[in-house]
Amino acid sequence: MPQQDTRAGLLYGVGAYTLWGLSPLYWHLLIGIPHWEITVHRVIWCAVAVGIVIGLTGRLANIIELLRDKRLLVTLMVTGILIAFNWGVMVWAAVNEQIVQAAFGYFINPLANIALGVLLLGEKLSVLRWVAVALGVAAVVVQTLALGAFPFIALALGLSFSFYGYFRKTANIGGLDGVFVEAMLLLPFGLFLVVYWQANSQATFLNENPYTDILLILCGPVTAVPLILFSTAAKQVRLSTLGFLQYIGPTIGLVVAVYVFGEEFALVHTMTFGCVWGALLLLAFDRKRRLKPPQAPPRKSLPQKSPPQKSPPQKS
Repeated sequence: MPQQDTRAGLLYGVGAYTLWGLSPLYWHLLIGIPHWEITVHRVIWCAVAVGIVIGLTGRLANIIELLRDKRLLVTLMVTGILIAFNWGVMVWAAVNEQIVQAAFGYFINPLANIALGVLLLGEKLSVLRWVAVALGVAAVVVQTLALGAFPFIALALGLSFSFYGYFRKTANIGGLDGVFVEAMLLLPFGLFLVVYWQANSQATFLNENPYTDILLILCGPVTAVPLILFSTAAKQVRLSTLGFLQYIGPTIGLVVAVYVFGEEFALVHTMTFGCVWGALLLLAFDRKRRLKPPQAPPRKSLPQKSPPQKSPPQKS
């Protein structure tokens, strides 16, 4: 991880999270197509798009060498399923006008990471972090009681991405290389489903109009481009900077939901998002406090010895 952020790295990071925040605008164009069919095409065409980049950069041989590790293969299969599930839920949220709840899910993602750290790794939390987690739980409870429905979409997105990050940390492979392997491992299942749907006249692809077909093919670049930008940014900016940039995506998504698609943002949303934003501020403060180097105690000044006084010369 670099010690200092580069200007190019910051631009790549901002670009990645901006595209993720704007992605509901694209998924909204695919309303009417089953969301799981859209997700399958995301996997297939993402594998193609990322595969082209991997081939052009000459990294395929290195990836094949890494995949001799069977444990790595199993881990990437698990992470591939998790990220495909995350993609599917996000598409469902976009086409069903639930982007506010999706944004809520990505905002609580850091709190979900902390919970996983406690439950799976036995990590100890500071008082501030316990308060932050309590605020996150309160936000979920308030939204459930006020709206009369459990925020399944938010928790599905937040937890699936947290588990994805947890397992990817154990995989000794680069970000973009890992996404390529994940997509390639899922590719046979995706192709099987497309062929099955075609054989049973259940497929939208190639059966509607060229415009729809092009939109489904472009799911690949729409998925791959921000991943490529993020992978590039991760090599040029610090982890703490990436942690700050990650809130660009759900913030833009929230603006798109309310001001473009007209989703409701009622008082209960203000309360729940306020709890989560307060929790995130506590986490940021706690992190800054931990990273602050301890101040050395002031050095005690030693008493200075006065120079010996010369005795006046005696007269003989």
